[in-house]
Amino acid sequence: MANKRDYYEVLGVSRDSSEQEIKKAYRRLAMKHHPDRNPDDAKAEEKLKEASEAAEVLMDGEKRSAYDQFGHAGLEGNMGGGFGGGNGNFGSIFEDVFGDIFSGGGGRGGRSQVHRGSDLKYILDLDLEAAVKGTNPKIKIPTQVECNECLGSGAKRGSAPTECVQCAGMGQVTARQGFFSIQQTCPRCRGTGKMITDPCTKCRGQGRTEEQKTLSVKVPPGVDTGDRIRLAGQGEAGANGGPAGDLYVQINVRDHRIFTREGENLYCDVPISFVDAALGGELEVPTLDGRVNLKIPSETQTGKLFRLRGKGVNVTQVRGGGIGDLYCRVTLETPVNLSRNQKDLLREFAGESSDKQSPRQSSWLDGVKKFIDTLTD
Repeated sequence: MANKRDYYEVLGVSRDSSEQEIKKAYRRLAMKHHPDRNPDDAKAEEKLKEASEAAEVLMDGEKRSAYDQFGHAGLEGNMGGGFGGGNGNFGSIFEDVFGDIFSGGGGRGGRSQVHRGSDLKYILDLDLEAAVKGTNPKIKIPTQVECNECLGSGAKRGSAPTECVQCAGMGQVTARQGFFSIQQTCPRCRGTGKMITDPCTKCRGQGRTEEQKTLSVKVPPGVDTGDRIRLAGQGEAGANGGPAGDLYVQINVRDHRIFTREGENLYCDVPISFVDAALGGELEVPTLDGRVNLKIPSETQTGKLFRLRGKGVNVTQVRGGGIGDLYCRVTLETPVNLSRNQKDLLREFAGESSDKQSPRQSSWLDGVKKFIDTLTD
């Protein structure tokens, strides 16, 4: 044990590396020291054995935990022997990592063709009210499900698939490229290792059929455009007995005719009259919970924001925050369709007005005058 190098050092990875990082490091070393690239090189074979032994430990959670605590001593009697001698059989860890890349003299046969079903995506359009309060709509999705006639085998009931004659049931064929013997998916059976001579009439040998599936989706309060809800196992059926994929329901909140949303806050424009803006008043404004009164102070300017606390969106269940606010932006509305008397009253008002009644206009005009003066100097 004392002469063995640290396994992390052998693979060139840190002690907090993930399994994928360890697998990547081992793959690189195995490619570098493989006997096909280094024929009759005992040193390269020894390095490959060392790397394989390290990978076997570090890619096994139980062995890695024992090694991290006690070092090589924690693995005594626990190692399964990564190699089977010098005949090119590089052990289970090599085949697990490389799969179908190398074909050694002691390979374990074709790979399983069990495949997980594809994930599906569904766009769910919601009104703002439903997104804010939560809803439980039913959706219909087209999906691939296991054929109930052949139970997914693809063969007609009463018959069974036969072994592929090209790959002898392995699902893969061997092709040589330079130093390497590369296994490729069998073009005849497409990797299944089986041929269907009498296909199922319902699924036409595919083992899956397309159906419309109705699902109930629980949408929590506070969702927004872009949020996704995962329905595990509701995607397409897997191939050859593999697990089904997942369904991802993506939320799209429609534009609202009154409110706009930014995160947990809502915004709306409230038109007010010239008189209310000047003298003040009280208006009824809408919220998602009903109407509330909004007090407008005198001399209110257009564009002023009024904040109504707690009248926004409750995002507690989806983002862990609190309840947002409603911001009302007042917009001064210029009167139209004035009578002659109203026009006369406005002219009378304008005649009695001074710069003190329009401070922003006066300051703006002064700024314009100074700007023009600088151009003419």
